[in-house]
Amino acid sequence: MATGTDIKTYFNGAWHDGDLPTIKAADHGAWLGTTVFDGARLFDGLAPDLEAHCARINRSARALMITPTVETEDMIEMCREGLKSYSRDQAVYIRPMYWALAGDELGIVPREGATGFAISLEAIPMAPPEAATTLTRTRFRRPVLEDNVVNAKAGCLYPNNARMMVEARSKGFGNALVADAMGNVAESASANVFMVKDGEVFTPIPNGTFLAGITRARHMSNMRNAGIK
Repeated sequence: MATGTDIKTYFNGAWHDGDLPTIKAADHGAWLGTTVFDGARLFDGLAPDLEAHCARINRSARALMITPTVETEDMIEMCREGLKSYSRDQAVYIRPMYWALAGDELGIVPREGATGFAISLEAIPMAPPEAATTLTRTRFRRPVLEDNVVNAKAGCLYPNNARMMVEARSKGFGNALVADAMGNVAESASANVFMVKDGEVFTPIPNGTFLAGITRARHMSNMRNAGIK
């Protein structure tokens, strides 16, 4: 099911209108979860850090032993070409994706070079400036590298986030503040977190249990440039 509207799909070398079917039932990614994605944004005619997002999905693919097939620069150009069909006042979620097409002789390890690729563009409004939510704790934790692919933005990680969110909502809250396996605050169920205390901004130290996000780094840079500690 699509999240946004006015969807465009890049697949097999061309842009298509709508939410085009791309993954087949026997694809490795469809039944063994070998999928990675990244998420950039277009708003006010700008796509901040698009290059960083396109570079990261190639790193994520390698972490899942999926062979990346599109160079960062080419992916950027594909995205920019697709974005030309949107108006300046539209906010667009930019989601490049890879998935493994086939496995090895046992079916488990992704076969080298057998890779599916697509880009999905969806018009999704940005949250209003006054948007807010509520936080509670969750019994579910962020995994570690020894038991999951925390060094990738992988689809297989998100069912854990979903159960965190469901638990939070069952308590009457909007989101969950998540700890790592050692009990340190890591992030929320949906994003990196910041805390303000006595005029100073804090954020968890990256320790390999969560992705220290590109947008997180952008916010930190903007705050430093604005003189915020």
